[in-house]
Amino acid sequence: MTEPANTRARSVLATKFRAMMVVARRDFVTVVFSKTFILFLLGPLIMVMIGVLAGGIGRATDNADQPVIGVAMTAPDLKAMQGARDFLSDYMGGVMPDFVPIKTLAPGERFDATAAMKAKSAKAGKQLAAVLSGTPALPVLTATPGRLDEWQGMIAMVAARAGAPQAAPFPTVRTEIVATSAATKNSGQIATAQAGQMLLFLLTMLLATMVLSNLVEEKSNKIIEVLAAAIPLDALFMGKLFAMLAVSFLGIAVWGSAGFALVMVGAKSLPMLPTPAVGWSLFVALGVIYFAMAYLLLGSVYLAVGGMAATVRDIQTLAMPASLLQVGMFFFASYALARHGQPIEMVAMAFPLSSPFTMLARAAMDGAIWPHVVALAWQAAWVLAFITMGATLFRKTVMKSGGARGKASKRGWFARAA
Repeated sequence: MTEPANTRARSVLATKFRAMMVVARRDFVTVVFSKTFILFLLGPLIMVMIGVLAGGIGRATDNADQPVIGVAMTAPDLKAMQGARDFLSDYMGGVMPDFVPIKTLAPGERFDATAAMKAKSAKAGKQLAAVLSGTPALPVLTATPGRLDEWQGMIAMVAARAGAPQAAPFPTVRTEIVATSAATKNSGQIATAQAGQMLLFLLTMLLATMVLSNLVEEKSNKIIEVLAAAIPLDALFMGKLFAMLAVSFLGIAVWGSAGFALVMVGAKSLPMLPTPAVGWSLFVALGVIYFAMAYLLLGSVYLAVGGMAATVRDIQTLAMPASLLQVGMFFFASYALARHGQPIEMVAMAFPLSSPFTMLARAAMDGAIWPHVVALAWQAAWVLAFITMGATLFRKTVMKSGGARGKASKRGWFARAA
């Protein structure tokens, strides 16, 4: 009795699924329990620590370079200028540079401001950015041209306040508070979209190379040819992709735990991104899914590249255009981000390699859910297409000689049987 077609199809799919799981489990265990994977995990953590230390050095440099204006006036004028500076600084939110008395002048005493600019202030312990002398009625500011343009108006306000301390107070400004504005919300969501795209791109480029390195290693020692002769090629490629994806998620979990610890230590000093349009929980979930899709798409391209290469050197040569293509897709998606709702964004959403980046940015700026369902189905279809293409290329190039030998051996077997 003939087996129904749907039963045969289910049997073929079940066989391929079991083969895929065997390959995935083998590759996952091989990679995770290797010494190179531990070093691979430590690499980004070391880079983050270097970045944190560099940021601390930068903040220390900024504090050391905080501008200071030295003031050389008579005691009454010095007191009046300092009081006016403090009053205006408090009123304007502390945006003024510090005033540091460098010399109290006697009435009529002359002062060499140029010489003072070349010396370090003993009281401030810093180089002076400018020197203020003269009187509140006729202040003299000595500084470089850039500083003069920046501070001339400010010194005029301080001197005017110092010369008339009993002047009428500033009018009270009545304020009305709103939670947010359309412009603020839009710019904030753009910042969140850009951050999501950048993180997705960096993780994809960092982790997708494992697929190529694994393929290079197994191609050099002929293991992949043995596996390809035992199981269907598409199941083999799919198993390798999902194994490396699982390894990537493990690496992200380790790095995410380290990042969470860093946030707990210095949460007050880290900027907070505005809430995306779909909400943080769904945005993070979509980020994980789009990372998986971007990884599978790029990984399947790498496998297709491996199928076109006859030697390991060819794989390494052909991988460069594929990586540059992914960089171009990131810039294309970033370009489309600034043109939300325009045809260029639709093109970026439809092109498979740029689609994950564009759709993640759209999740930050648009609360609609149905486009993501369509995009994920579209991206999954392209993953299958790329894997099928890679398996076909691999079969026609690398396995060509093996296939010929196999056919010859079958003919010989039948001849002997006859």
